[in-house]
Amino acid sequence: EVQLVESGGGLVQPGGSLRLSCTASQLSRKMSWVRQSPGKGLEWVSSIDIGLLGDTTTYYSDSVKGRFSISRDSNTLYLQMINLKTEDTAVYYCTTGLFTTVVHTQGIQVTVSS
Repeated sequence: EVQLVESGGGLVQPGGSLRLSCTASQLSRKMSWVRQSPGKGLEWVSSIDIGLLGDTTTYYSDSVKGRFSISRDSNTLYLQMINLKTEDTAVYYCTTGLFTTVVHTQGIQVTVSS
């Protein structure tokens, strides 16, 4: 089983930026970011799909579209977050698959607060 490790979280002011990383020995072609805000359930945030021909397709929830950007290299998945809002405060998880909320890691805390 591939182990995924998130990093890059922290405290940021509203309007600020952060980049999350998820490192593994080998990433799946289909990867996602998921988050859980205080008192709420798991929420799918974004997915990236590498096709058999190497083509890349990205997907975003409406709540982050235009502000978050998912990308990857051979063994690291990224989530670039700009114009962060207080409602983006959550524990963020990376996981395999598309549009999933099944997570197996401990996640990384992102707190957006002034």
